[in-house]
Amino acid sequence: MKRQVHIVGARPNFMKAAPVVAAAHELGDDPYLVHTGQHYDEALSDVFFRQLGLPEPDVDLGVGSGSHATQTAALMTALETTFVDLEPRKVVVYGDVNSTLAATLVAAKLHIPVAHVEAGLRSFDRTMPEEINRIVTDALATELFVTSPEGVGHLASEGVDPAGVHLVGNPMIDTLVRFRDRLDAAPVRRSLGIADDYGIVTLHRPANVDHADRARAIVSALADVANEITLVFPLHPRGRATLSEVGLMDVANLVVTEPLGYLDFMSLVAAARLAVTDSGGIQEETSILGVPCLTVRPNTERPITITHGTNQLVEPTEIAAAAHDAIATPHLPADIPLWDGNAGQRIAKILGGHGGSRQPPAASLQPHGW
Repeated sequence: MKRQVHIVGARPNFMKAAPVVAAAHELGDDPYLVHTGQHYDEALSDVFFRQLGLPEPDVDLGVGSGSHATQTAALMTALETTFVDLEPRKVVVYGDVNSTLAATLVAAKLHIPVAHVEAGLRSFDRTMPEEINRIVTDALATELFVTSPEGVGHLASEGVDPAGVHLVGNPMIDTLVRFRDRLDAAPVRRSLGIADDYGIVTLHRPANVDHADRARAIVSALADVANEITLVFPLHPRGRATLSEVGLMDVANLVVTEPLGYLDFMSLVAAARLAVTDSGGIQEETSILGVPCLTVRPNTERPITITHGTNQLVEPTEIAAAAHDAIATPHLPADIPLWDGNAGQRIAKILGGHGGSRQPPAASLQPHGW
C-alpha cells in the first residue's frame, strides 16, 4: 500500500484539492489523482484543471451525471475497482459531493483510511443531499481537516475522536490567494458588454431552482435588483429550464452567460458590487474579497462567513432590499484565522506524516449551534 489517492469529481473539489496536491508533490509524497468525472461539463472541468495547475488525472473514471442513487452506485462500482488495483495507503476526499461520499464508503469497506478535507461543516438541514454526504463522510473518516472552529465543535458533538481532528484553515482560500493578482474583470466585462458597476448571481440548489413558485419569486426579486444594478448570471445547467420558464431570460439588465472558467469567474466576483448565490464556496470567497454576499437559503454550513465576513441569509422576498443596502454599504475583507493561503501545506504535512498537526484547542471542542 503505497499511494495517497486524492478523489475529485466536481468543480468545487478542484479549488480545494489543488493546493493540497501541489504541497504533497513538494513533500515527495507522490499523490495519485483520481477524477471520477461526476461533473456535468467535462470540457469545463479541463479548463479548471489547466488554470489551477492540477496535474492530469492518473485515472479519469468518466462516471457522469444521474440521480443521486444512480450516480453514487456507479461511482462506488468504479472506485472499488480502482482502489483494489491501486491498493492506496490513504484515500483523501474533498467537500461534500457524491464522489466524496462514494469514495468514503468504498474505502471504509476496504479498510483503507480516509482523510476528509473540509470536515465538520453542518447546515443542520438534512433535506440537502450535501448534508447527508458530510455526516456520513465525517463518521467514517480517520483524519478530519477542518476549516474553522465551529466545525470542530460539530464533530465533537457527534462523538468524533478528537485525535483525528485538525483545524487547518481553508484550502479553497489558498487557491484564491494564489491567483488574486491575476484577477482582472475588464476583459471579461468587455466580452459580456457590461460596465464596471454590476452584481454577480449564481443559483443551482434544488430548493431554489427545481420548483417553479420559488424560482419565480427569485427571478422577480432579481428583476427588482437589476433595476438598480446590472446583474451577470453564469447559469448552471441545473435549473436552466425552470428559471427560463419563469422568465429569467426576459429580465432587463440581467446578462445570462454559460458557466465560466475559474479565472474569469473569480475576476467577475472580485470586482462585483455584490453577489447573490446559494453556493457554499462563494460565501467563503466573497468574505475574503470583501464583496457583500446574499445567500438565498434559510441556513448555511459556513456561519463564519456571517459572523466574520460579508454574508447574509435571505429569502426571495428579502433579496431586493438587502441588495440595495449591500450596494450602499462599504465592506472590508474578513480576517478569518488560518484562511491565510497555507492550509494546503498544513494538510499535506499531516497527510504525509511530516508533522505540523494543528490539534484544536480544548475550548473549540464544545459543540456549536447555528
